[in-house]
Amino acid sequence: MTDILALITIIVWPVVPLFWIPVHGFPKVFRRLGLFTYVTPLLMWLPLGYLIYTKRAFLLGYTLSLPLIMRAAGLLCLAAGTGLHIWTAKLLGLWGLMGLPEISLKIKGGLVTEGPFSVVRHPTYLAHTLMFTGVFLITEVAAVGVVTLFDLILINAIVIPLEDRELTQRFGTEYEEYKKKVPRYLPKL
Repeated sequence: MTDILALITIIVWPVVPLFWIPVHGFPKVFRRLGLFTYVTPLLMWLPLGYLIYTKRAFLLGYTLSLPLIMRAAGLLCLAAGTGLHIWTAKLLGLWGLMGLPEISLKIKGGLVTEGPFSVVRHPTYLAHTLMFTGVFLITEVAAVGVVTLFDLILINAIVIPLEDRELTQRFGTEYEEYKKKVPRYLPKL
């Protein structure tokens, strides 16, 4: 069962950067593409997902041996990340979670600043990190650990800055004021 969880995580992860980096990096282009925007990452992801699946024995073959307490912590991380993701999805709505306000001028998404968005500006990405960390600790699969670390770096170095820029363009001073009050990824202690 843990191998399936690890494999699903490794296969599904590329959808995040394949969709969000282009959409936030080139919003005008993807607004012109409209719903076709969803086909683009799918066409890139399908061969990548297939390649990952064919190399699953290699990818799942390297595991760590973590103490039981770490696996328990993994369950907590996965549960916390899943709960946070569900909460943010509820606040954003299906269209917001799918990025429709970013690609369609017809769908108007408002700036969400309540719930977890009052603690961090990008709780969905924090949720992903918690979930990936949880899966890594539960499965002990090294490739999931690499994906988790890569995701953490990619999200913070590329995706969040692009998203902040795009949200500033969309919401102007309202978003700038929000940025001043709320940290981007980790809550203030």
